[in-house]
Amino acid sequence: MGEPNLMLGSRRQQPGGHLSLRSANPALSAKTFAGMEGSTGNVMTVDGTVNRVTISLAILLAFGYLTYSMEITGLIFVGVIGGLIVALVTIFKKHLSPVTVPIYAALEGVALGGISYAFNEIYEGIAFQAVFLTLAILFSLLFAYRTRLIKPSENFKLGVTAATGGIFIVYMLSFVMSFFGSGLPIMDVNNSSLLSIGFSLFVVVIASLNLVLDFDFIEQGAEMRAPKYMEWYGAFGLLVTLVWLYIEMLHLLAKLRGR
Repeated sequence: MGEPNLMLGSRRQQPGGHLSLRSANPALSAKTFAGMEGSTGNVMTVDGTVNRVTISLAILLAFGYLTYSMEITGLIFVGVIGGLIVALVTIFKKHLSPVTVPIYAALEGVALGGISYAFNEIYEGIAFQAVFLTLAILFSLLFAYRTRLIKPSENFKLGVTAATGGIFIVYMLSFVMSFFGSGLPIMDVNNSSLLSIGFSLFVVVIASLNLVLDFDFIEQGAEMRAPKYMEWYGAFGLLVTLVWLYIEMLHLLAKLRGR
């Protein structure tokens, strides 16, 4: 499998060859690596995936800074819809991920840059705070995972997955209610009540814990010797979680600033 990774560390396969491929991330489902075990030749490594994550984040941040600094908000819809389409292509055509993931990162950067500018117009400095906190959480949890301060046990995975599923149901319920002229009050970014802030804080915590599952999933994919292109797909899965975490961080900070 190559040299032990310096960032995520290495972990032996469990007795009997069992690997628990559980993740709440829709891009990293239990069937992600199905049929890919035992590949020969160029295979997925954790080091390689970390490099792909770095490239993807650099692309996202570059396009985000471009649209933010140029005060472009008219492309938010293009970035969101385009990113969704490219994400679906990536999920169903994983072998295209070396091409689709950089495109996804660019589109998400365009969307997040515009969204960040809109939030920053209301609450000055909030975008920088959200970026800083998101990256701080990423590297803190990466350190905790590497040093095994956090161990993704089966119960841990079940709890995070169940909580993520519950949040998704709340999202969908609010989305359906929006067609009738309203949504769930706790989802309103202008709602600065303690209940609304508590909900946003809970979502940020769960989104953060999903990063741990993503780290574990990437490491397991490398242990299973998945094809080389899965490094890009692993980076994609991590990027999906980071985008979710950043948006929820903006919502939480906006609610706190609104009090």
